[in-house]
Parts: sequence; C-alpha cells; structure tokens
Amino acid sequence: MLSSADVIMLLSGSLVSKNLDLFWKLGHSLEKNREVEPMPVITISREIYSEGSYIGEKVAEALGYHFVDKSTMEKVFAEHSIVQLSEVCKSEPGFWARFDDMRATTIKFLKQVILALARHGEMVIVGRGAFAVLGTFADVLNVRVQSPFLMRVRRAMEKERIADYARAEALLKEWDRERDAFVKSFYDIRWVDTAAASAFDLVINTDKVSPDVAVAWLIQALTGLKERKPDRKFITSTIEVDTALANTVSEVLGCHVTH
Repeated sequence: MLSSADVIMLLSGSLVSKNLDLFWKLGHSLEKNREVEPMPVITISREIYSEGSYIGEKVAEALGYHFVDKSTMEKVFAEHSIVQLSEVCKSEPGFWARFDDMRATTIKFLKQVILALARHGEMVIVGRGAFAVLGTFADVLNVRVQSPFLMRVRRAMEKERIADYARAEALLKEWDRERDAFVKSFYDIRWVDTAAASAFDLVINTDKVSPDVAVAWLIQALTGLKERKPDRKFITSTIEVDTALANTVSEVLGCHVTH
C-alpha cells in the first residue's frame, strides 16, 4: 500500500499533475486485495463541462474499475429492445404523459440496469441519476461535480469550437434544462435545486479544485470507505438481479466476474 507520505503528495495540488503515477501504484495495490474485500461503487453526477466525466474515467483507470456512462447503458437497453435511452433523456416531461405504460417500463428498467451494474461491482457510474437509485447503499460513494456557469460556457466554446458566446450560453442552458427535466421526470428530484446536494456524499467545484486533485480525493475517499467496513445488510452485494439482465451487463462490460 502507499505510505502516508504518498497520500499527502496525492492530495497536494502543486504535485498532483507531476505524480499521476501514484494513482497507478494505489490502483495496483488495491487490485491485490480485491478477492479479500470488494471495493465500493462510485456514482458521479455532473454538470456538463464541469470535467466530471474526465474525473470518473481517471478514477476508474487508476483503480481498474469499470467506467460506465450513457453509451454503456444504451447497449444494455438495446439488448433488451427497450426504447433508446438517448431519446428518453431529451424528452420533455409532458411527452411521457401520453405514454404512461412506456414511461413506467423505461424508468423501472433504467433503475434495474443501474442496480445490476452496482451488483456486478467495481464500478464508476457517470450520469443517468445513479445517485438517486444507489443512495441508500453503505458502500456507494455519491459525488456531484459542478462548476460556475461562465466557466462551463468557456469550456463549451473551446471544446465545441463555438466562436459566439451567446450561442454557447444558449446551448448550455438548453443542455442543463434537458438534464434537469430528465432527473425530475425519472426520480422526482430537481437537479438545479441546491437542496439536491444533500443527496451527495461529496460535492466538488472544479473552479476551485482541479480535476486531477479531485481524482486523488476520490481514490482516497473510496479507500477510506472500504476500510470502514460498512453494514453488510445495506451493501451492493445484497442486490438481487434478474439472471438475463446480469448476463447482459457482463457481456456489455466484457467481464464475467462479479466482484
């Protein structure tokens, strides 16, 4: 395992970017202990262009975890001939009023997919309101990543190559509205409400905390959560999953070992 000095180096903002190899050391040391005690699951809910996906990918890469995002869940949905998840995420809440049965089926299946992913184990799940489904489990760390609106507009302009500020601002507002509508429609939670922060164990502002420092924090937090040995009555290994869905998840992940 890493020494206390190594951990301090990880958490030092001035050294993190120069010492990313420490992430790999920590990940490899945790790898040796997997058969002894499964590691927790992490969900990351993020504002668009807050660098939440980058943080999730780096944490998963360092720990050897599966990284799951919308595209992964799309594949599971497709295997079970369920309406395309991407279309659901963009739909207005009023759209579902005309298809109550379809809405109920889609919501139920999405929750089942998230539970199946968590049951598989060693998972970083980004988006799709996973925090709302897994919030009661003692071995799940729910994280929200956010950033000031103006900073996100600048990032959108850079990454999408948008020259006009007003256009980038309008697009970002539309994307935020779609995300809020999705979480509200599926989980009856307003993403934009500050009260929603109570649903998270950790809230990170990437305007003040660099993404690489956030990666180090989450690795350390996951390690600490594992060492606390949460109540086994309320952990993800107790989730019961339909065999067909569990097999689909394993196929999509390319991993047939439940961690």
